[in-house]
Amino acid sequence: MLYYCPLLPYVAATLLLCLISASSFEIVERDDIYRSVLCPAFLIFDTAAYLKDMTFELPCHCKPEATKSVVWYYQKKTGTKKTWVLTDFNGTVQFDAESVQGSFQIVFRFTIRMFSLIVFKAQLEDSGNYMCGSRDGHFFYGYNVDIQESSNAYIAFTDQSGHPQPDMISKYFVTFTTFWDWTVCDRCDVRGEQRRVGLCYIKTNYLNARFRTTLRNVTSCGSEAVPSKLKTYGYARRPEIIIRSCMTPCHKKKKGVWGKITSLMHSIMQFKDFIPFVPKVPTQIHTHPLGSRLSLACPGAKPEHAVAWDKDDDRLYRSEYLIGLNTSMRVFIDHGNHLNFRAVQYDDKGIYYCWLQGKMKAGFRLAVQRDPSRRRRFNDPESVFAMKTIGISFLFLTFIFITVHCVKCCFRDVNVGCFKSYTDT
Repeated sequence: MLYYCPLLPYVAATLLLCLISASSFEIVERDDIYRSVLCPAFLIFDTAAYLKDMTFELPCHCKPEATKSVVWYYQKKTGTKKTWVLTDFNGTVQFDAESVQGSFQIVFRFTIRMFSLIVFKAQLEDSGNYMCGSRDGHFFYGYNVDIQESSNAYIAFTDQSGHPQPDMISKYFVTFTTFWDWTVCDRCDVRGEQRRVGLCYIKTNYLNARFRTTLRNVTSCGSEAVPSKLKTYGYARRPEIIIRSCMTPCHKKKKGVWGKITSLMHSIMQFKDFIPFVPKVPTQIHTHPLGSRLSLACPGAKPEHAVAWDKDDDRLYRSEYLIGLNTSMRVFIDHGNHLNFRAVQYDDKGIYYCWLQGKMKAGFRLAVQRDPSRRRRFNDPESVFAMKTIGISFLFLTFIFITVHCVKCCFRDVNVGCFKSYTDT
């Protein structure tokens, strides 16, 4: 449920601002965004690399004009016979055993949207080949995705004189870190943070030609284009996360009469932030069970975006809440910009605000309640797992019991035989 309560005194001012700014926007219909492109005769994989826990999107760049929907397939390695279908043959429903809680909605980790495959909170086992094709098994476009470990990422804070890792230079290859651009300041008018993600890349002349790279002879360390003998050297290098503090204003002053009008409107709209019963941004209400895991995702956020989290008026800075800084943290921000709770408690009640690209985007009002008890059935996954565990444990203990008694009987028979032979003599 979404609600947003604007103040009545500022309705006129808001309408005036909307009417003035509407003239500077124009809705352009783009009917060529998903226009069909000729597919290559031989399937070539584009290489891509992401950090664990990131959410990324793989567009299907080409398909026949007659195809109204696509099916996404997954292979662990090129040439293997086992292929998984990530969506149904209508290209609308996804199949994945694991679901996660994101933005207070149960979503599957693999989702198809407008011919593109969206992977939510990628894991290491998601590395492999992703192909969009038809329901009869014809492939149109392919990706080779390399998911790099984030738990052992090298984290450096420039405010604490942190420095990147040095390159590893050899005769046949060079491993180095390719950094993304610095994100914009994740907050405005208050102290914010900037993040720079660096992934492990390798440069060598021995790459597989079937995998297309942005730069010649350069690809990610875990890509299938890298020979197996060189992958061991790439695994030894860790991804990097560089973080620094920043400060930027929410509104940039402009010269002239128009600049004065916009500055006045910005100052008027700031008054609503000081009224407690008026939310700062559209807020979603959710009640979550006590003691369960929870993961929040900022709507519309991508891996390269700047995302920040606040609880009410408290700033959750990465310098304190970034995953990996402390193994005992119950509330943390992962490298995919998600706010995670290992076990929700009553103290977690409140409104959580997410900032996207330096602007406050949305709010999540969290309420905590006890999980209502329900009767278990024999066909529930938890019941099946419990019965299997109990049965295997019973068989194991029975085997130990029988083995001990057999050994005991054997020793007793040997002792009795020895005693009889001694008495006979």
